[in-house]
Amino acid sequence: MEALSLVAKPVPPRETAQVRFTNGKGAFEAPIGTILEEYVRAAYPDRWRMIVGGIIDGKLRELTTPIRSDCSVEPIDVSSRDGMRIYRRSLTFLLIVAARELFPAATIEIDHSLPYGGYYCQITGRDPLSTEELQGLQARMREIVNLNELIMKARIPLAEARAIFEQQGYDDKLRLLNYRTKDYLTVYTVRGLTDYFYGYMVPSTGYLRTFALAPLSAGFVLQFPRRAHPDQLEKADRPSKLAAVFKRHADHMHVMEVQDVGSLNQAIESKRIREVMLVAEALHEQRLAEIARALVGKRNEVRLILIAGPSSSGKTTFSKRLAVQLLAYGLRPMAIEMDNYFVDRDQTPRGPDGEYDFESFDALDHTLFGQQVKELTEGRAVAMPRYDFVLGKRVAGSTVQISRDHIVIAEGIHALNPNLLTEVPPERVYRIYVSALTQLNIDRHNRVPTSDTRLLRRIVRDARDRGHTARDTIKRWDKVRDGENCNIFPYQENADTMFNSALVYEQSALKPWAEPLLRQIRPSTPEYSEAERLLAALEWFRPAPSEFIPENSILREFLGSSSLKDFKLWVQG
Repeated sequence: MEALSLVAKPVPPRETAQVRFTNGKGAFEAPIGTILEEYVRAAYPDRWRMIVGGIIDGKLRELTTPIRSDCSVEPIDVSSRDGMRIYRRSLTFLLIVAARELFPAATIEIDHSLPYGGYYCQITGRDPLSTEELQGLQARMREIVNLNELIMKARIPLAEARAIFEQQGYDDKLRLLNYRTKDYLTVYTVRGLTDYFYGYMVPSTGYLRTFALAPLSAGFVLQFPRRAHPDQLEKADRPSKLAAVFKRHADHMHVMEVQDVGSLNQAIESKRIREVMLVAEALHEQRLAEIARALVGKRNEVRLILIAGPSSSGKTTFSKRLAVQLLAYGLRPMAIEMDNYFVDRDQTPRGPDGEYDFESFDALDHTLFGQQVKELTEGRAVAMPRYDFVLGKRVAGSTVQISRDHIVIAEGIHALNPNLLTEVPPERVYRIYVSALTQLNIDRHNRVPTSDTRLLRRIVRDARDRGHTARDTIKRWDKVRDGENCNIFPYQENADTMFNSALVYEQSALKPWAEPLLRQIRPSTPEYSEAERLLAALEWFRPAPSEFIPENSILREFLGSSSLKDFKLWVQG
């Protein structure tokens, strides 16, 4: 038998591993166990501080991850959503460390996000910070950045975590750990201060160079960059209407005796959750009644209500519940659908990707809309259009005329745009911004983004009503958010009033519905890391029974069984 000529031959075990970057930077080699940060610094010598993580084998990983075998890496920089989350989370820890060093008896609370890129923060255990103290706190943060202190990660037994948090006075974290199902906790330490954060960090404080502190109300703002311009801060403003929402939210939390996820879990375990749900819903109804009374007081002036808000904010249910309140005062609400004013398909603007941009302001025939609203509110008969989405064209609709008892309601993403109704006298229009503006935080240092609340709502609703998988919804979410950042959020302070559609218990109510959908996303898909992040947050919430949720609740718009689903009392164009 002829001997085989073998090409393969035994070699000693390799002592190096290669990382190939997916954006064409090529491959880099280092000893096995070298952390990802070293590869990034070699591949990106001019901008390595902008890269704060990497996708390895479909999973988001920290720069401190040791590389033990050849792999492909997609670098994650601060212009991405994941990258900016890592940056903001690490910056929050920097603030907490600096504040503990300067004011050891006080506690920092990270409360709400602000539209220009920032967190509203408060300090408890002492008086609010003076201007000089705030400047000193910012200076200490910059000092720690310049020292490039390591942010050290460790997995420790739960008993050890409890001891650390008890010694540091973190009663909120001790409450939270009462419901921890795993026997360990991953923590981070900087300059001797140990804390828990759900999510990843940068390797050291030297990455955190773009930030500022500024006074606001009784607290202050930790300002950070936005993704579009990750190396600079936007001009800060004072969102007065949003500040009023935050104050109302704090008052509501006090009424319900729910300050964080730990206290919500206590309410669920002690069977007090039904009370919390009913009070939360009553506070919604109370706010709706306030808005209705304000409109009744303007009934001789206001003829049009414009409602705007981002995706899954509960605008549909809000509009119907407001209509019921107005009916109780003798007004006759009538809705016109702004979607009927789309321009013909061939005139629709296209985005940078060449696809139709249906969220563009110019996708709407705002001139016709303004003209018809003006005529309608003046009592004239108007031949309303109807948009045929199959043909991609407007066709003739019904002719409508309203009486003095009517009030028109229109809902759409451009409802707060100041260029929408240039011909209509401003006193005839009342603008309402609806969104989940607040969120129950995990603890004083760990925010749950309000956009996560809306995403979970949408995942559950899309699966039930539209047959979409969680992966489908997550895949579209970035584009939805980009449209909101462009067309909705810049105009939210144009509203005459705001309605906070968030419910303190909703993450616990959504959990049993959302978790199975998120677990269907496979590790090999780009959406897996987002599913992992959402599941990590939901892990802290105890499930709440949905049978106690009222049938007219905003949450029913997403969970189903809403008594308002088929409620129609208006003429449609």
